[in-house]
Amino acid sequence: MANNSTGSGGGVNNSSDVGYLNDETFTINTITGAFFILIFIFSVMGNSLLLCVLVVYENLKNVTNLFILNLACSDLIFTVTLPFWAVYHLHHWIFGDFACKFMTLLYFLGFYSSIILLTAMTVDRFIIVVLHNWPSKPVRRQRCAMVACAAAWAISIAASVSDAIKVKAENRLQGSTCEDHSDVFDVKLGYYLQVSLLFFLPFAIVVFCYSAILKTVLQATNRKRHRTVVVVLCIVAAFFICWGPYNILLFICSLYEPECFNEEEHFDIAYGICRILAYSHCCMNPLVYMLSQKLRRYLLDFLRCEKARRKNSERGTGQSTSVYQNVAFTAHNSAVMLELHSK
Repeated sequence: MANNSTGSGGGVNNSSDVGYLNDETFTINTITGAFFILIFIFSVMGNSLLLCVLVVYENLKNVTNLFILNLACSDLIFTVTLPFWAVYHLHHWIFGDFACKFMTLLYFLGFYSSIILLTAMTVDRFIIVVLHNWPSKPVRRQRCAMVACAAAWAISIAASVSDAIKVKAENRLQGSTCEDHSDVFDVKLGYYLQVSLLFFLPFAIVVFCYSAILKTVLQATNRKRHRTVVVVLCIVAAFFICWGPYNILLFICSLYEPECFNEEEHFDIAYGICRILAYSHCCMNPLVYMLSQKLRRYLLDFLRCEKARRKNSERGTGQSTSVYQNVAFTAHNSAVMLELHSK
């Protein structure tokens, strides 16, 4: 499932081939390609601003900020692949075999690292809120978070390389493709592994952790200190809302094969919609982070800094000009008064 999903920019049913057969599917491919470009633009802008705000204003030794920084990098890595998949949908694969493998590697690296980092961030919140600051020392907690981030990237890179090796660019009558060419058994095994290990298992961990967190928060008398829990909950919820339908459809695909062309066509359309929703997740996190009033203030300060400096310089120039005019006016009046007095 994971491997074959790289085909046609993530298409499990080789929709790139179907796109040349009928106008309706071609329209879906065109819409998908256009959405990928829009998602790319918003994701680059949002995540780049988020990274700048974190680096300029926030303490990167803070564990939550460390996870958010790594998630923003993960989203940007995933985002880099979207223009290539957009061209694939709008035309065909024109970038060659190396780009096919490299974009596949980045695609899965961004996806795998996101889910692992989100799960680790949820477990961190669980430890802080439910287990009462274990480990107790902030330095030890920070080291644990750094090890978790490093492990997330190491696991993601290893899994991504394995997926990238299996894909290759191939010339066909309809145009060049970038797809997994493993046999059916390996492809279905990939479906089960990705859905089980990288969706349902993290989802189960997240549900367990947040059930305990919400129970603890509701029992606490002072809930203001748990605002970070709300932000992290929204981040995780956004991930599963975006990627949930996509992974469920992939799981259905591994168990069911369309019996006729109309069913396959409808399945491709549903899959295209779910894929757009899933890929849009990379530009959701910056919006979720804006739930934090502090981050909103930092973002406004960052965006206004150049404007503020310009206003201050203009104000300073205006004040100096005004003082010069007052001095000149006073000197002129004094000269007139002296002249009158001498007469």
